[in-house]
Amino acid sequence: MAETAGYERFFPYDDPYPNQREAMDRIANALERGQDVLMEGAPGTGKTLSALVPALAHAREHDRTVVITTNVHQQMRQFVEDARAIREEEPIRAVVFKGKGSMCHLDVGYEECRSLKETTRSLVEAETDRRELAERSEALLDDVRAGSEEAGEARAAVMDELEALEEEIEELEAANVCDHYRANLTRDTDAFHDWLFEDVRTPEEIYAYADERGLCGYELLKEGMEGIDLAVCNYHHLLDPTIREHFFRWLDRDPSEVITVFDEAHNVESAAREHATRTCSARTLEGALAELDEADDSRAGRARNVIEAFRHGLETAVDDALGFGEREQVGDDWHDLAIANDDRRDDLTLAFLDAYEGEGIDTEIDLALQVGELLDEAYEEAYRRGETTTRTESATLQAAGFIADWMGHGTDLGRHPMAAVRRDAGTGEVYGRAELYTCIPREVTEGLFDEVAASVLMSATLRPFDVVGDVLGLSDPVTMAYGLAYPEERRRTFAVEGPALFASERDDPETQATVAETLADAVRMTPGNTLVFCPSYAEAERYHDRLDLANSYLDEAGTPTEDLRQRFVAGETSPTSRNAGEAGGSTLFTSLWGTLGEGVSFDGDDARTVVVVGVPYPNLSERLEAVQDAYDRVYDERREAGWRYAVEIPTIRKTRQALGRVIRSPDDFGVRILLDKRYTRAARDMGKYGVRDSFPPEERDELIDVAPEKLKFAILNFYADLDAYDGDPPAP
Repeated sequence: MAETAGYERFFPYDDPYPNQREAMDRIANALERGQDVLMEGAPGTGKTLSALVPALAHAREHDRTVVITTNVHQQMRQFVEDARAIREEEPIRAVVFKGKGSMCHLDVGYEECRSLKETTRSLVEAETDRRELAERSEALLDDVRAGSEEAGEARAAVMDELEALEEEIEELEAANVCDHYRANLTRDTDAFHDWLFEDVRTPEEIYAYADERGLCGYELLKEGMEGIDLAVCNYHHLLDPTIREHFFRWLDRDPSEVITVFDEAHNVESAAREHATRTCSARTLEGALAELDEADDSRAGRARNVIEAFRHGLETAVDDALGFGEREQVGDDWHDLAIANDDRRDDLTLAFLDAYEGEGIDTEIDLALQVGELLDEAYEEAYRRGETTTRTESATLQAAGFIADWMGHGTDLGRHPMAAVRRDAGTGEVYGRAELYTCIPREVTEGLFDEVAASVLMSATLRPFDVVGDVLGLSDPVTMAYGLAYPEERRRTFAVEGPALFASERDDPETQATVAETLADAVRMTPGNTLVFCPSYAEAERYHDRLDLANSYLDEAGTPTEDLRQRFVAGETSPTSRNAGEAGGSTLFTSLWGTLGEGVSFDGDDARTVVVVGVPYPNLSERLEAVQDAYDRVYDERREAGWRYAVEIPTIRKTRQALGRVIRSPDDFGVRILLDKRYTRAARDMGKYGVRDSFPPEERDELIDVAPEKLKFAILNFYADLDAYDGDPPAP
C-alpha cells in the first residue's frame, strides 16, 4: 500500500485489485469533505473493500461508526468474510444485526416482545427492591431489639413496603415474562460480550450461543453495540425512520456520527417505496368496528361513523372496479384494482364521502385515534398481567391512523391511491384493501442522507448517476465507475439482430422459431453451462419446453434459489441426449425479474454463457404508470423522464445484472448474449425502444452485432480460440 494512504492498515490483503486503490483514495477524500459517493464497479472489482477500508479508517479517526447494509443475503455473508479478514489485520469491533424475528427464542411479535421485556424488567426490579428491603429490615432488627423506638417505626414501614412488594411480585410472576431476558438481567453477561468481540459473529452463532445458555442474544447484542466500529444490517434498519432511530440509539451514535454504506444500491429506490407505502384491509376495518361495538367509551359511536363509512367506501370502490367475471378469477394473491381519477379524488374517497353521515370527518378521525390508543394500552396491560397469552393490537388505532393518512395525504404529489382484492383461503370470500402507494422514494431517503455524516452507495449497475441522485435525493455526490478490468479477450458480448420481442410479438410462430433456434445454437456451442434470462417466468417456461434440452432446469416463482442453483451447477450431461461432438452442459431458464438475476454467483465453470432474451420491460401495471406520472411531474423539465427513470433505466440495470452472472474473476471467461435487435445499432431509429445507448459507453463499445444464424460461428470461434472445448469442438 502507498505510504501516504491512512487507511492501509485496514486493507486485509497484499495487493488491491486494479482500480481498487484509486477508488479507496477517492472515497477517503470524499469522506473527509463530508460528501456522499456513488460508485459503480463491475463484479469482482472489490467494491465492498473499496468502500469499507477508507470508511473504517475515517470512522476510527473521527470517532464514528460505519453501517454497511444490503438486501441480498449472499452479500451479508460476504460482508462477514470481509470484516473477519479486516479484523485479522486491524482490531475492529463489529456486529452483524438481523431483525428480532430471526433471533427470538420465543417466536413472538414486536409488540409482544416489548411487553414481555417491560414486565420482566419490572419483575426483576421488584425482586431487587425486595432483597434490599429485606436487608434493611434485618439491619433495623438489631436496633429494635436494643429498644430503639425510632428503629421500630422504621422497620414497620419497611415491612409494609415488603408486604406490598410481595403482592406486586406475585402478580408479576403470574404475568407473561421472558425467562431468556430475565437471565440477561439477573446473571453476569460479561462472558457473552467477551465472546462476541473475539470474532465477527453471525446472528445464527449468537442465537445458538445464547440459546444454549438460556439468554436472549438479541438483547445482549443490542447492549454491546455502543461505539462499535462496524455494524452489518439489512435495508430495513436504515430505510424505516422509526427503526433507524432505535438502531442509532443502540449504537449510541447521533446520525452525524454514522457513515452508511449501501450495497446493491440500485435496489434502494424500490425498497424505499415499499417502506413508505401504507395499506389497510377490510379485515382491519371490520376488526375496528367489532372493537368499537364492545368498547365502553362515549366516543366509540362517533369513531364508528368514520370507520364504517370508509369500510363502505372500500367495498363500493372494489365492487365498481371489478370487471365482469373478474371476481371469480381472484386468487390468494392480492390483485390490484384501479380507483384513481385524473380530474377528481379517487373512487374510494368519493364513496367514503358519500356514505359518511357523521359530524365532521377530521374530528371523528381524532376521536377514533383516541379510542384506539386507549384500547391499545388496555391490550398492553392485559398481556403484561398475564390475562392474555398474546399481545393484541388495536385494529381501531390502525384503521384510524390509515384513514387519517389517506384523507390528509392522498392527493400529495407522489402518493397514489389504489385498491386490491384477494380471496380468503379459508372462507373463499373475496375482500379488499386500500393502499396509499408511494411513488417518490426520495421522501424516504433524502432525510437519511441529509442527517448522516456521509454515505457510499455502490453497485455493479448504478449508472446513470444523475438519475440516482435525483430519485434518492443526493446533493452533489462524488461519482466513480470501474468496468471489468479483466482481459477483454476472455469475453465476448453479442447483440443478436433477432426479432424485437415486444409483448405483442411473442406469440408469433416465426419469432418463436428464431428465438428457439438461436438459443439452441448458444447452448450447443457452449463448453459448459448456459443461463437463459427471459422477460417473464411464462416466457422461460415456453422456451424451456420448446427446446426440451437434456439437463435443462426451469426456475419457477417460489423455487428455492440456492437449491436450484446447486442442482444446475452439479448437473451432468446425458450422452444419449445430444449429438456426437456437442459441447453443452446444464441450461437454466429463468425470469430476469426473478431472484437469480442478481446477488447469486455463478463463478468459473458454474456458467459460461448467459443469454438475455428480449428487452425485459416490467409489466406496465398501474403502479408503474403512477411512478412514471410522478417522475414526469417532478422532473418535468426532462424529456420523457417518467419512461426513462421508471421503466428504461431499471430494465437496463436488470439486464446488466444478468450479464454480470458470468466473468467473475481475472481467470474467468465467457459469452454474454443480448437476443433482440433493440440492442443493436440498427435499432437507433426505433426511438425510445432502441436501448443500445442506455448502456454505459464502455459496455456499449463491447457489443458486437451479429445475425441469429451467425451467432453459432461467433461463439465457436471465441471458445475455440481459448481452447475451451474438451476434445473436438461441436460442428456448427
